[in-house]
Amino acid sequence: MRKGWKNLGAVVMAMALGMAVLNGCAGGKAQDAADQMEAEASAGDLTDSQPEEGEADEGAAGPETESSSLEADRTKETAPAMEDRDETVYVTGDKVNLRKDGYLSAEVAEVVPIGTELKRTGYSDTWSRVEYDGSTLYISTQYVSTSKPEIPEQVPAGTVLENGGVAVAMDPSWEFADYSKINSGTATLYKSQAADKKGITVCVNAGHGTQGGSSVKTLCHPDGSPKVVTGSTQAGATSAIAVSAGMEFLDGTPEAKVTLAAAKIFKEKLLAEGYDVLMIRETDDVQLDNIARTVIANNMADCHLALHWDSSTNDKGAFYMSVPDIASYKNMYPVSQYWQQHNALGESVIGGLRNAGVKIFSNGAMGMDLTQTSYSTIPSIDIELGDKGSDYSQPTLEKLAAGMVAGINAYFGK
Repeated sequence: MRKGWKNLGAVVMAMALGMAVLNGCAGGKAQDAADQMEAEASAGDLTDSQPEEGEADEGAAGPETESSSLEADRTKETAPAMEDRDETVYVTGDKVNLRKDGYLSAEVAEVVPIGTELKRTGYSDTWSRVEYDGSTLYISTQYVSTSKPEIPEQVPAGTVLENGGVAVAMDPSWEFADYSKINSGTATLYKSQAADKKGITVCVNAGHGTQGGSSVKTLCHPDGSPKVVTGSTQAGATSAIAVSAGMEFLDGTPEAKVTLAAAKIFKEKLLAEGYDVLMIRETDDVQLDNIARTVIANNMADCHLALHWDSSTNDKGAFYMSVPDIASYKNMYPVSQYWQQHNALGESVIGGLRNAGVKIFSNGAMGMDLTQTSYSTIPSIDIELGDKGSDYSQPTLEKLAAGMVAGINAYFGK
């Protein structure tokens, strides 16, 4: 049962009163457990076009994987030779470290948000020397640009939007909130106006769509233990990209645009069916990482569906990311208390899609160790609705949404 309705005074009542934004506070346990979960790394470790950490079809470790031996080598780095520069640059990631020297183990002097203006005086492929607040510091070159990034306007929690939804921010007191590193955005809660109201809230999470999300890492598991299944993040890693940019379809369309289109159609069908809907993202960018999205869903919804398309190219069909049958993972909190519900939700949704005539991959399930699953305290799945080679036309998205609604009905016995 969602917890948000048990503490409406913390969020929903605050909406009615027009409270200030409940900004989640990052850091604390998460930073201590993952060596501060570096926002920067040497060039080549992170890119803006990596798949979501759960996309498993590639089989090998993603480019963000950091082995212990490589990490040890990095700590021996010295500042690289730099070209002199005299130019203004801007931070393109959220909460990026400024260090006292140009190597990974150097002391962090400041942590700056996206859009921060810096004067660059030195450049190399890996590190840039910058002036900030009267000090000479160093930042990973991949997280600065001479072009000023577009910073989305943040909507205060409690704002009643023109479309009738209400903005919901992450409450920093919620369980696992302090593991999130990108959390200044808001989700939107919609109440169904249908005659047959279900009294159930479904969280619809359009995958990807967080500017700067691939510049930041968060803990894979809340207890700091390593991943047990290799996807785009290798088994054994303790941190993963906060939110990846996603793949591109064979025609060049970004996955994030298609997941958003599908989420909007799914929302309307759920509302018509009598379900309330918590929309994580309704624009191209929301400043909520995968942990923040999950924490908001945990507290404001009864189930959580993250919509994705896989990065294979053969139109292999839909499937959900099930909980891997590995004892150590199933015994880890909160997975230990919810894994059966996660899998039951996934089976119901796949059943609804199958009955709607949607092509299903294999048996409809693929075991995967996801950040989303690892932090979920409500029934929660990543549903892969196809892949790079799949059709995503309006009629197809309508069929997919109808199948998912049927699966939700089956899961809740409606």
